[in-house]
Amino acid sequence: MTQQQQLNPNPQAAQARARIEAMKRQFEQRRAISGALAKVKHQVGVYSGKGGVGKTTVAVNLAVTLAQEGAKVGILDVDIDCPNVVRAMKLYEPPVASEDNRMTPPERFGVKVMSMAFFQQKEDEAIIWRGPMVHNAIQQLLQATDWGELDYLIADLPPGTSDAPLTVMQTLSMDGFVVVTTPQELAIVDAERSINMIKTLKINVLGIVENFSGDMFGSGGGEALAAEMGLRFLGRTQMRKDYRDTSKPAVLTGKDVRKEYEHIAAGVKQALAESAASS
Repeated sequence: MTQQQQLNPNPQAAQARARIEAMKRQFEQRRAISGALAKVKHQVGVYSGKGGVGKTTVAVNLAVTLAQEGAKVGILDVDIDCPNVVRAMKLYEPPVASEDNRMTPPERFGVKVMSMAFFQQKEDEAIIWRGPMVHNAIQQLLQATDWGELDYLIADLPPGTSDAPLTVMQTLSMDGFVVVTTPQELAIVDAERSINMIKTLKINVLGIVENFSGDMFGSGGGEALAAEMGLRFLGRTQMRKDYRDTSKPAVLTGKDVRKEYEHIAAGVKQALAESAASS
């Protein structure tokens, strides 16, 4: 008998115990996350197949629009590599830690915000992490945040179809996703990939938003994709000069932008209601 066999005479039993311990840890994590989100009515992800389509802009303006309409809203920025919600919201006050190590998120424009950006030493710091570290960071953000009562928690996801968005989709009990695309052909292809990922995980797609619509990039690609895939087209947002003012979200500075997002918010609420009725 080898020394390894003497130290571990039954490797199969050891592997079984390790699997059981891993299952226990996963169960405890899920229970902690469920407890942290117990008072959240709706969890909505804002997602895209590729970066640069304005996903964070849509998430922020949708959240602020819902808050302006009287809802209790939070944004969870789980784009670990490039967290931009804090800058978009012009929020620099960090979360407050309680005695039980729970974090109370700061609030701006009526929206509570939690983001990895709060824990960076420098805003331009590159977060160079492998999958397990990203997974652990997302788990910690979800478990440690005390949101209180919310009508909507808007999760700004990382783009793509790899480990980080998959972790969020498998960890949060999402009510559905808003998929963001631009009118161009390549963005539409990537949006379709992201929709197929959501469907593979058997989560609802609430609808599609077409961003950057207008003379520069064209119009209609997002609506065509929605029709092709049998999904709700939530609306399009035009390229407007209102977005040049970055002191606050554009829905607070431009009437036309606000109307666009009020239309999108109404579609999201309708999609959530229909989903709840059919479940």
